[in-house]
Amino acid sequence: MPARFKAAVVQAAPEFLRLDDCVDKAIGLMDQAHASGARLIAFPETWFPGYPWWIWLDSPAAGMPFVARYHANSLQADSPQARALQAAAKRNGLFVMTGQSERIGSSLYMGQWLIGDNGDLLMRRRKLKPTHVERAIFGEGDGSDLVVTDTALGRVGALCCWEHLQPLTKYAMYGMQEQIHIGGWPSFSVYPGAAYALGPEVNTAASRIYAVEGQCFVLGPCATVSPAMLEELADTETKRQLLQTGGGYAVAFAPDGRPLGEPLAPDAEGLLLAEIDLDQITLAKSVADPVGHYSRPDVTRLLLNRRSAKPVETMPAEEPADLPEEDQPGSPTSPAGTGTH
Repeated sequence: MPARFKAAVVQAAPEFLRLDDCVDKAIGLMDQAHASGARLIAFPETWFPGYPWWIWLDSPAAGMPFVARYHANSLQADSPQARALQAAAKRNGLFVMTGQSERIGSSLYMGQWLIGDNGDLLMRRRKLKPTHVERAIFGEGDGSDLVVTDTALGRVGALCCWEHLQPLTKYAMYGMQEQIHIGGWPSFSVYPGAAYALGPEVNTAASRIYAVEGQCFVLGPCATVSPAMLEELADTETKRQLLQTGGGYAVAFAPDGRPLGEPLAPDAEGLLLAEIDLDQITLAKSVADPVGHYSRPDVTRLLLNRRSAKPVETMPAEEPADLPEEDQPGSPTSPAGTGTH
């Protein structure tokens, strides 16, 4: 395992509601990350095919014209688009953390995948609880979606957006000895000046606190809203007041909370490059490890249910008891095999 490597954090607008174009743009960013010497690249929340901002701008009925397009352009595992991303990861020798609207059956989920540098799909997860109006579009994950994966770069995990405000979710992740955390964000563009909690100050602080609490590296990819997206989404003056272009605040933090890399302007697109040195984790944990020597499990403990919650459980067929041949169902001498005419 390399103690040091470079990571690329994406700040860019998606090709909104055009999955194939999103994949092409993502592959271009992967090529750019490889050229910069990065071993890992992280994409924002639901970057494929873009965050559904219309849910914050109008009624559910007014957003219905977007629903079929969003569903059709959501990413599926083992699809041509997924295979293209995996092939690009292998070609570039990159670990890739995606962020997508993921279609599973007929439902959509806020998904994140970890693709290995050999192109294999190493991890799939879904946001446990979509936030507020997101629940009009997306389903929920379950305990199996809290996962940290061993890789050649270290132990990698991921959460989306306001999952970083869930103390128990965070503590479960810390307990899995996460070393590199990807926290995806959709952009901080909505309700400017009217909802402080949705802005960059609070949410960047959440990423920073995650790094300090978990003594891990945090990569915070963050999308932007492009002028083309705003034109499509905001067809009234009121909507143009509720959503603005830009909103990109990609970040990276060390285990002691120090910012890493050079931040981009909020309306700029590109990669924030961060130098990762895993030895810094040991130093941070020597001071305060809340799931190790700094914990008090005799006072407070977390119960984590990692089982998948399936809506349909198939029970095995019941095997018939061992009966003498003449008593087997259908035997000519059995009660079921005799009759009168």
